[in-house]
Amino acid sequence: MVNKIWAFFIVVGIIFFLTTGDLETLNYEILNSAKNSFEMVTKIFPVMALWLGIMNIAKVSGLLNKISNILSPILGKLFPEIPKGHESLSLIASNIVVNMFGLGNAATPFGLKAMKSLQLLNKKKNTASRSMITFLIINTSGVTLIPTTVISLRMMYQSKHPTEIVLACILATTISTICAITIDYLITRRR
Repeated sequence: MVNKIWAFFIVVGIIFFLTTGDLETLNYEILNSAKNSFEMVTKIFPVMALWLGIMNIAKVSGLLNKISNILSPILGKLFPEIPKGHESLSLIASNIVVNMFGLGNAATPFGLKAMKSLQLLNKKKNTASRSMITFLIINTSGVTLIPTTVISLRMMYQSKHPTEIVLACILATTISTICAITIDYLITRRR
């Protein structure tokens, strides 16, 4: 659906430039957008590579497992249908931890593996289970301690204080996660 919306915007923009006869601006914007996209990727890539490397070191060293073990009691209450010690709990915890560091790209493999593991526990294979829905809600609204990508973008555009948004991100994502979990709990209880 999102692809269709973006395609619609692009087609409307091209039609607008064609009807106004301003093809020079259209060509400039197309080429400038490509240049800006390339610059953004080349400037964000080193920061993402650094953090992905740090997360890989954390995984290999066992730090990610230790943090997952700390989160396990909380996750046990949020996901009562998942048996204690099941692999999906550690995958969910790993996904949450990686998302806390603002590394959505690195969290995706953990999220996909967690969903696959949750699907094995699911009795109705064509319907998302309560645990799957709760995980999706937590993953979407997740608490971010270090918004790595946003800081990288702010640095790229020469922000004088690229990290000053950290506290605001922590507050906003904490509130969104609390609200999401509360709404999920209330809807689940109603059913």
